[in-house]
Amino acid sequence: MQAAAQMPLLVKFCGVIVVEFYADILVEGKVLVELKAVSGLAKEHYAQLMNYLKATSLEVGLLINFGNPKLEYRRFDNRSLQNQKINVKDLLSK
Repeated sequence: MQAAAQMPLLVKFCGVIVVEFYADILVEGKVLVELKAVSGLAKEHYAQLMNYLKATSLEVGLLINFGNPKLEYRRFDNRSLQNQKINVKDLLSK
């Protein structure tokens, strides 16, 4: 299995690079892992990962928070994000 830390990802629009960001971990070129160390995940964290997935067309995203005494994590599937509009507030209520 291949994994790369701080992997640069380029987002292109009409063949032009519009933004570059760094994935905390990219696994097998398919799974984007975003790591946090905060007291609790906020809607901004969910939105960040959802936007990264939509912009890169990667298959799966994992949001993992180590800052809480109890591990928090959330899995996102890009196919479901593309097939439906997902409201961040709905994600937080689950």
